Amino acid sequence: MRQILALVCGMTVSLNMSMASAESMEQLYSLDMIVNLALARNPLVSLAEGIIDQQKGHQTTAGAYPNPTVYGHGGRGYLKDTIVGPPENILSITEYNVTVGQPFEWPAMRAARQRVADLGLATANVGMLETRLNLGSQVKVAFYDLLLAQQGADLARQNLDIVEGVARIVKTRVKSGEAPQFESIKAEVEVLKAGQLLVRADNLVRVNRVAVDTLTGGALGPTYMVHGEFRTLPRDLRIESLMARMMEQHPTIQRLLKSVEQSDWKIEFERQARVPTLTLNGAYFREIGREAIQGGLAIPMPLWYRRQGEIASSLGAKRREEAELLRMRNELGRAVYQHYQDVRTTGELIEVFDKGLLRQAQEALRIAQFSFQQGASSLLEVFDAQRVQRQILLDYAQARHDLSVSLTRLEQAVGGLL
Repeated sequence: MRQILALVCGMTVSLNMSMASAESMEQLYSLDMIVNLALARNPLVSLAEGIIDQQKGHQTTAGAYPNPTVYGHGGRGYLKDTIVGPPENILSITEYNVTVGQPFEWPAMRAARQRVADLGLATANVGMLETRLNLGSQVKVAFYDLLLAQQGADLARQNLDIVEGVARIVKTRVKSGEAPQFESIKAEVEVLKAGQLLVRADNLVRVNRVAVDTLTGGALGPTYMVHGEFRTLPRDLRIESLMARMMEQHPTIQRLLKSVEQSDWKIEFERQARVPTLTLNGAYFREIGREAIQGGLAIPMPLWYRRQGEIASSLGAKRREEAELLRMRNELGRAVYQHYQDVRTTGELIEVFDKGLLRQAQEALRIAQFSFQQGASSLLEVFDAQRVQRQILLDYAQARHDLSVSLTRLEQAVGGLL
């Protein structure tokens, strides 16, 4: 049995060395590096930037003044009615006229339109913060998924190497007559199971690797590795302060508040637009026997229609924005409470592991190995103890992963780092 234990320890050391060598050949990325790549290359950020540029264009349009309109006519004119005589006595001259019209907007309507555009830009800027918050949360969750998958693959690889080493020793003992034939069969079955677990674990790593690479816009490639640690439970985490922070600082709430304010100014714009835009005209006429300079004023008369439809539509849009704001507040409040409870529950589970469960599983495996050495237990019992220990390690890693994800989701619901 000393040979088995020595083989297990030696294979574990060689496995760690081979893993370190493999990682040195692949590019390693931390969580901060991946988040920065995603914020720089993900199309969602470009989409938010495009919306900001669009709103800047609307702001420029809202501040522009109406262009004047110039009308001009010209041609050859002949005076025939008052001239008697041959055709060469008919008076002829080039006639022309020019008219310039300059619209003048109602100042209150212009101010309301500019305020709508300013709030549109402010909403887009807050929308960028919202996009970065949501994208950062997605990247963090995907990172923790990949980190868990890598740890699972490492455990599966260690388990396979150990089981294969034990199986070789068991076969040697069977050949020498020290153990029955069915011990070798049991060892082969364990090798097959461990190999299947490793294949599934490696496939899970590849799937999660693609998910993270997609979030970064393909900046990572297919063969990278991530390194880091799962998060720990923060101290003094209280639901009351989290709810208050969500109401005060969450980008989604701020965006919807600005949308409601923008809707108010849209209503004001439509109401002020009932006042017609005046057009001041000036004209110069040069005709046969006449030269004139004239001025005029064009006033549209809102007698039959006074923008009732536009005003009603703006009022409906405001009601929709207010309802969306209320719905989002309720939704985020529910999310904060849910993820807060998940954090507390998972933190208690991790505490159970730390206080003794991990140590107990390791001690159980040690006792099973010692009993097998003394002939008091079978090889199957050793494999069972090893399987239990591996499962506890997987459950512990899963619990730490769940805590990290819950904290990330809680930060997303609160609207900032805890």
